[in-house]
Amino acid sequence: MTDRQVIVRRARAKDIPGLVASSAGLFAEDGGTRDSSVNVDWPREHGARSFAAALEDPARLVLAVEYDGQVVGHLMGSVTGPTEKRTVTSATLVSIYVRPEHRRARAGDRLVEEFLDWARRQGAEHAEVTAYAANTDAIRFYERGGFAAMTVTLRQPL
Repeated sequence: MTDRQVIVRRARAKDIPGLVASSAGLFAEDGGTRDSSVNVDWPREHGARSFAAALEDPARLVLAVEYDGQVVGHLMGSVTGPTEKRTVTSATLVSIYVRPEHRRARAGDRLVEEFLDWARRQGAEHAEVTAYAANTDAIRFYERGGFAAMTVTLRQPL
């Protein structure tokens, strides 16, 4: 498979079932293995409604990765601000996932590039993303894309 066979494009309403499946893959692979407080059924229970709302919201971006007519990945992003607390417009990469068998086609890189271009057009002054500290592959991926650590969340089980 080459990167030309994989299409990165704006998602459409007809993509919602594939977007939900992609989100379910992310939850199972990432949060489901790293954070026992994550409801891995959330995408199947609420994902369709969430993606439908995001597709209608100009402050959110939903991209689909398509291969052979099927959605095999997604990215969701948003812009916020400025506010009294944060005085700049900020873009957040909310979620990204590409099925493992399609990751070598640069789909993830292309998703992030599209997100950053969109964020700039929205007037964002910076972009941010979170990753589980134990997900070193994701952290390396984001660092290769120009992201750098800014904050650390520490958790204590009670």
